Amino acid sequence: MDEKQKNQINIELTDEVASGVYSNLAIITHSPTEFVLDFVSMMPGTPKAKVKSRIVMTPQHAKRLFKALSDNLSKYESNFGTIKEVTNEVLPPFTMGPKAQA
Repeated sequence: MDEKQKNQINIELTDEVASGVYSNLAIITHSPTEFVLDFVSMMPGTPKAKVKSRIVMTPQHAKRLFKALSDNLSKYESNFGTIKEVTNEVLPPFTMGPKAQA
């Protein structure tokens, strides 16, 4: 077994998970030991929204996710052009809510 094969991870993706969950709002909170990312789906004109998925990770993994997202956004914009940010619509902040407590 060569070095590349030793470092590979076999990741299984079930049909249920493969279809994904739509989210148009992310709420991020943290404690000294964890980052909590709540992915929410908000419908226009509806005052109530539900958390569709929650991911809890260590600060180290959160930083790796940040770097991976940044890298992928740069690659996306290189291929498809600059992503325009919505400026004329009032959106809730992407970091809100109380800080999580461990």
